[in-house]
Amino acid sequence: MNGGGLLDGGGVTLGPVTLSDTVLYTWLIMAVLALACRLLTRRLGDDPGMVQAALEGIVEAIEGAVAQVMPDHPERVVPLVGTLWVFLVVANLLGIVPGLHSPTGDLSATAALAFVVFVSVHVFGVRYQGLRGYLRHYLSPSPILLPFNVIGEITRTVALAVRLFGNIMSLELTALLVLVVAGFLAPVPILMLHVIEALVQAYIFGMLALVYIAGGIASQRLTQQGE
Repeated sequence: MNGGGLLDGGGVTLGPVTLSDTVLYTWLIMAVLALACRLLTRRLGDDPGMVQAALEGIVEAIEGAVAQVMPDHPERVVPLVGTLWVFLVVANLLGIVPGLHSPTGDLSATAALAFVVFVSVHVFGVRYQGLRGYLRHYLSPSPILLPFNVIGEITRTVALAVRLFGNIMSLELTALLVLVVAGFLAPVPILMLHVIEALVQAYIFGMLALVYIAGGIASQRLTQQGE
């Protein structure tokens, strides 16, 4: 197809570059969230209305969840983890819209998110401990464990990507099969299952990211205790 045309289920072709549906849906979600944040936070005041109160409730819930895992200075990671949670909720629920699918049902998208978490763990660890202090925990309690600690970092990142991808993809396939077999006789239960599972998977991914980051920040303290 010529550049600029829509591909059948394959995205958009712009000259030699093809943008997949996953990329387009991801950009769409990012644009919608950015615009929503801009519009909803333009007129914040000391006397909150219904919208501001709801937003403050969401932020407080995120801060509370982060503080339970990372009680020391949770504000360090609230922006990252909160953004992950909000993005994943919207991305996971996108498959409910007829004709669209969740970008998190694509392994490339979940792998990118897992890579962001992987990099964030090391960035936060080095920022708050220094390079030498952070790298020391890979040699704890013995330098012999260095390769195992490195392998553990890689495998948990892969597991993070595959877990989210597998759950969202299987959820969409299950909903599709049930609708094909039962028609529209049972759309509401399937819709509710999709909503609940989407929220659960977003929470799990964000919570695991939070645990990994908190572990990276606290690794020096744990290393010193082990010594």
